[in-house]
Amino acid sequence: MKTLPVMISDDSVLVAATEQLSSSVSEEIVILNLKSGAYYGLNATGSRIWDLIQEPKSVRDIRDILLKEYDVDADVCESALYSLLKELSISGLVEVRNEAPA
Repeated sequence: MKTLPVMISDDSVLVAATEQLSSSVSEEIVILNLKSGAYYGLNATGSRIWDLIQEPKSVRDIRDILLKEYDVDADVCESALYSLLKELSISGLVEVRNEAPA
């Protein structure tokens, strides 16, 4: 069962949902959503993002880490990151915590 998309911003904090199981297969990650029974697969870059959100982390921090680790244009990185995070959120694989502005 898919959930409605949640607004995700640079200040949003994401963490892997508790009702999932994941396992490394080569350089990829396979994730089972325990609620829906659906399986998902992430490539090597997606797997790195999945590793990063095993502990709560802001979108800004995730983006900054990826920009340091990969030779990628900042706009391309941000676009791909937001796209993946939106899909993970819709699939119920991550919790999104939108922090209130100070």
